[in-house]
Amino acid sequence: MSTRNLQFLFDPASVAIIGASERPHSVGATVLANMLAGGYKGEIYAVNPKHRELAGRPVYADVGALPKTPDLAVICTPPHTVPGLIAELGARGTRAAIVLTAGLSALRDSHGVSLRQRMLDAARPTLLRILGPNCVGLLVPGIGLNASFAHAGALPGKLAFVSQSGALVTGVLDWANSRGIGFSRFVSLGDSADVDFGDLLDYLASDGATRAIMLYIEDIRDARKFMSAARAAARSKPVLVIKAGRAAEGARAAASHTGALAGSDDVYDAAIRRAGMLRVYSTEDLFGAVETLARSRPLVGERLCILTNGGGPGVMATDALIASGGRLASLSDATMQALDKVLPANWSHGNPVDIIGDAPAGRYRQAAEILLAAPEVDGLLFIHAPTAIVPSAEIAQAVAPLLAGAGRNVLGCWLGGDSLAAARQVFSSQGIPTYDTPEEAVRGFMQIVQYRRNQNLLMQVPASTPEDFGPDRAAAQALVNAALADGRSMLTEPESHRLLAAYGIPVVATHTAISAEDAAAAAAAIGFPVALKILSPQISHKSDVGGVVLDLEDAPAVLAAATAMHRRLRALLPDAVLTGFTVQAMARRPQAHELIVGVATDPVFGPVLLFGKGGVAVEVTADHAMELPPLNMPLAKAMMARTRVYRLLRGYRNEGPADVDAIGRTLVQLSHLVTDIAEIVELDINPLLADGNGVLALDARVKLAPRTVGESRNRLAIRPYPKELEETVDWEGEQLLLRPIRPEDGEEHLRFFNALDPEDVRFRIFSRMRELQPSQVARLTQIDYDREMAFIASRRKPDGAFETLGVVRAIADPDNIKAEFAIIVRSDMKGHGLGVMLMKKIIDYCRSRGTREIVGEALINNRPLLEMVRHLGFEVHPAVGEGTAVLRLPLQQPQQEHAP
Repeated sequence: MSTRNLQFLFDPASVAIIGASERPHSVGATVLANMLAGGYKGEIYAVNPKHRELAGRPVYADVGALPKTPDLAVICTPPHTVPGLIAELGARGTRAAIVLTAGLSALRDSHGVSLRQRMLDAARPTLLRILGPNCVGLLVPGIGLNASFAHAGALPGKLAFVSQSGALVTGVLDWANSRGIGFSRFVSLGDSADVDFGDLLDYLASDGATRAIMLYIEDIRDARKFMSAARAAARSKPVLVIKAGRAAEGARAAASHTGALAGSDDVYDAAIRRAGMLRVYSTEDLFGAVETLARSRPLVGERLCILTNGGGPGVMATDALIASGGRLASLSDATMQALDKVLPANWSHGNPVDIIGDAPAGRYRQAAEILLAAPEVDGLLFIHAPTAIVPSAEIAQAVAPLLAGAGRNVLGCWLGGDSLAAARQVFSSQGIPTYDTPEEAVRGFMQIVQYRRNQNLLMQVPASTPEDFGPDRAAAQALVNAALADGRSMLTEPESHRLLAAYGIPVVATHTAISAEDAAAAAAAIGFPVALKILSPQISHKSDVGGVVLDLEDAPAVLAAATAMHRRLRALLPDAVLTGFTVQAMARRPQAHELIVGVATDPVFGPVLLFGKGGVAVEVTADHAMELPPLNMPLAKAMMARTRVYRLLRGYRNEGPADVDAIGRTLVQLSHLVTDIAEIVELDINPLLADGNGVLALDARVKLAPRTVGESRNRLAIRPYPKELEETVDWEGEQLLLRPIRPEDGEEHLRFFNALDPEDVRFRIFSRMRELQPSQVARLTQIDYDREMAFIASRRKPDGAFETLGVVRAIADPDNIKAEFAIIVRSDMKGHGLGVMLMKKIIDYCRSRGTREIVGEALINNRPLLEMVRHLGFEVHPAVGEGTAVLRLPLQQPQQEHAP
């Protein structure tokens, strides 16, 4: 339901506390006390039939007795009363409620319906929003609202905190209050029956009172909604996450290595990263990262230089940086020579730059100036350990203005105790992130690095259909359908190879034999040496039963190996059915790396892709990375780079590099395969051989499950770029490309805006605007195709680049009832039919999605637009007293309600 009516939750004009009480330590008494003590200026109504007065205020017997309809109700009554109260409040006109009561899911009515469901059913007709049940409540310190039974209030601030854990809510309040940290919104989600993470992320993304968003997550239930909201929020402000449940749950039963490796925490990690958020692992890191990111500058690179007055702290910082996967800047000859001129002869002559313990303020400043000007330095860590020679505060005052004005990220570390408080204050007042230890400072820098990496991943929107290869979808789907029709959930190895080949993945030639004699004959036809593998629907891991023999040199060896396999199978698994053998030519690639690539299905996020070091012991080596589809090459390479084996793939000593592009293409091809074929629930290629000549899939296994029609796209947590909506049209003797907007259109969209006449801009946004801010460009081009659509009309220029001539967009409400449209055409292109073309495109799209109507607004003197929409069938009605017209085009007939 997204943000509908959430304004009544966070900014109510009046609050009713239903179940208010005077009983010590009761929820009702605590909420009433918190509300009265918080400084809230709106009306507060206490409701309880057992009391006439509480805390000197009148108490009302029930909702009907209230003198006014409250915007927000806080319910602290027994479970069986909640559904009726929600219905009563909704009928009265209340649009938001906080249900603190627990136990609604466990209790059922006489028809077996849970009280939780009855509560939701009662809220639906009036769109009353519910926070909870089983929550601590919420706090909005800026307006003095403490609608919770927390033991302490919150200070006002710019941070929003949303938690699924009630215990963590109270703990974080204590922690933050002791450090003077304030909040814009402080929310306990509880069971999230209605309002969930997705709704709150949508609301907080556009909340001017919130600078950064912090989440404590235990589980996500609607992955597509969460990812859409998280990606939208992360484009506008930092979103930081603590995810509970990091411990491995143990290997689960699976038909593939990938299925066993795909632990839930790995998948959550991939989702958080892909959404452009930053994951941290402690409360202290959570708040520290907020401050670090709020003060960070655009990251030009990841190479860090360490400037210190002591060798020990520099080594500590270096160790921490390398251990966390960071990069130490290598100083150029020019930088070294410049430092030689201003530093003592015994300086460290490398990075860390140790300028010796007696360094005065001037030496610090000169070294910092050189390092900040060095092109090989992307960030600077300033470390100072106190000495008796120069006061630390004096050094801080001398260098802080220089560091604060740097064009790259600078972090400070004042290593010591209270004697350095003044120096730390100087740095903090200048907006320089400041830390107590080198390790903390490096962790802060790596948070900036990881956040920027995740933001770059957020920009990637892979296409729904491949652009550089043509898979045989029909053949792949037919193969899968045939196996399911036979009642099988596993493909045979030859079938798995044909499936991979249909998507362009190189596979070793495989022949099937039904007997030992046939296997020997097939081997002779292929040419020796060969590999022999057992075929049985009951055997997933062939090597576990001795079902793989390599380097067979002649037909008698093949015959003997096949006979021995059959004998072992009867002894180890007498119920297993032997359907034959596969014979493969030995792949002679002695320098190749054994990799694993695969697919698993997470119960929350759907398909996930895996890459890592392969072989029979993949679960033990645990060197793998996971990512959500869809993938493109930048995402595939970023995924590979998170593994240890990736360093080997790039070459070492006398070993040449593997073809990393070929590995990346394989991951992209797998992404398209699992996107297209919804029946694939697990898939392994292990090993995938990779060397300088490319890749080759040696062994593969695929597990299937029947799927409903249309489930292929909906099961993905991230909707791909809908390439199928691209359309080439003829227009005045040339061709135009009509397509959905993409993040990489940002620069061209800015040029498009700058080419508009100011009057056209006023017609579009009802006010004058001279330029688009970067955040506005991102909002217009980085859209979530599951929530809105924007089509651009573009044409190719003589230099081969495309230019944008017009754009139309539509944003549907959460229930897909109405979609609000907006359109603008480049000023020099008006009157050529572009507007009609774009409007027809968006109308057809909205109609195909089942949207019931398209609505919009226009200034009444925008005659060209009004004439165009009338021509397209829109109703045009003047808005009362606003100088605007309301535009409406019905698309679907409302569905008739039928009695059961």
